[in-house]
Amino acid sequence: MPPTLASLVHHSALKLTVRAAEDRLDVPVRWAHVSELADPVPYMEGGELLLITALKLDAEDPEAMRRYVKRLAGAGVVGLGFAVGVNYDEIPAALVDAAREEGLPLLEVPRRTPFLAISKAVSAAIAADQYRSVTAGFAAQRELTRQALTDGPEGLLAALASQVDGWAALYDASGAVVAAAPEWAGRRAARLTADVERLRERPAPASSVVGGTADNDDRVELHSLGTGRRPRAALAVGTAAAPGTAERYAVHSAIALLTLTTERSRSLHAAEQRIGTAVLRMLLAGEPEHARTVAGDLYGGLLDAPFRLVVAETVAASSVRIAADGPARVPSAAALAAAAHTNGDPLGTLTEMVESAAARAGESVLAVPEGQRLVVLAADGGAAVTACAEYAVALEAARTREQTGAADEAELVVGVSAPAGPIAAAAAYKQAEQALSVARRRGRVYVEHEQLASGSVLPLLADDAVRAFADGLLRPLYEHDATGRGDLVASLRAWLSRHGQWDAAAADLGVHRHTLRYRMRRVEEILGRSLDDPDVRMELWLALKTASAD
Repeated sequence: MPPTLASLVHHSALKLTVRAAEDRLDVPVRWAHVSELADPVPYMEGGELLLITALKLDAEDPEAMRRYVKRLAGAGVVGLGFAVGVNYDEIPAALVDAAREEGLPLLEVPRRTPFLAISKAVSAAIAADQYRSVTAGFAAQRELTRQALTDGPEGLLAALASQVDGWAALYDASGAVVAAAPEWAGRRAARLTADVERLRERPAPASSVVGGTADNDDRVELHSLGTGRRPRAALAVGTAAAPGTAERYAVHSAIALLTLTTERSRSLHAAEQRIGTAVLRMLLAGEPEHARTVAGDLYGGLLDAPFRLVVAETVAASSVRIAADGPARVPSAAALAAAAHTNGDPLGTLTEMVESAAARAGESVLAVPEGQRLVVLAADGGAAVTACAEYAVALEAARTREQTGAADEAELVVGVSAPAGPIAAAAAYKQAEQALSVARRRGRVYVEHEQLASGSVLPLLADDAVRAFADGLLRPLYEHDATGRGDLVASLRAWLSRHGQWDAAAADLGVHRHTLRYRMRRVEEILGRSLDDPDVRMELWLALKTASAD
């Protein structure tokens, strides 16, 4: 620890005597400074032991001493050393009284103790403290390195928490807590997600301090990890007070080790991604056994259990929305935060969200970027698919709330296949692309293939081209009805809805069946098409349904 006034008083060679504020000797001394100026305050930085002989002071004037001592205390001077036997045989009572009133420690320095000896003692103690801190820092670095090599990030965090006498937590790229030490620190770390997100917006390396006030129990330092444009992770270190030199060494060592781990993980991830691309291509080519051979143990049992294929892509900003029949999911806090800060890279953020969710759940996931597309193969019902859906929903909610959809900003659309196995991977990919196409055409963010199969085909046709076709097909009938010469459109709808049953359709209309037969012949004449043709009946029915939807 740094030298204190108490350690100087107890220094046997200095022979110092305390004359005032004996109860305030535990304060650290940053330096010992000699000044005979009547006002040395402009040259003080705080934390000094000021040494004087009162050469230019009227030390016997009570009012002058009160002003002098008050200014010293206000400037952060921690103690005053008065040399006796030079200008005064003893410390004047006016100075002693002023020091007691202000609570400033006053030390009597005997004539045989030169000020230089006190300065040397302070300097030596500071040097010794710094040496101890550096030595402790190197020891901490060795211990952190050992823990990182043997127990990974979890062991490193435990060692760091012990070194700083506090807690430590590691966040992934999405801002979620990956590990924390001690165990209770996970709850504290989870409350800092918003602060971590703000840190992610700044170029790495970046750091910030949270708390450390009367309203907070601890002081937390946040540090981004990674060397790229976007931080790959973040480290939080919580302590009761600002870390000392040794603790600072430990924190910086942890940052370096975790950054190395992160960058190494990026290299390994790139290699895994290349393998994943080859595995996906083999699956889509109908070669599941070759895909299993190439994958080995890399993707665990992912290829042996039902999985889903997710295809996501970015499109130009448009009226992307969540339809009423969209997924009924409540996005997590991490999904909401990530959606609000995509930095113009929704695919990159989606990749991070999916991979982080899978890692936390202990799942395997295969994510392959393809230009402006991302293909994900993930376990059916697993955390990765859930994270994908949550992020898609949260992204739209955040952009709608913040109104950030600029004309040139990329939007995300996602299509998800039904559950499938390796043999049906090509079919699952086609399902995901179909769902993606529907999402793009209908202005949706997220569509699952089951929604298409369980719903109606009519909403899929509700675009301008289909409306134009329906309008062109039925316009002659509407124009005929507008002249008041019959109700051909209603009659056609009733007849088609009754599958061509004359009596039932006529009863629905309240007319005789011969009247209905006449009207259907008029429909054929006006349209120039035969109602005996099933394709014609289908087109007319879809046209009528499209017109009804408008």
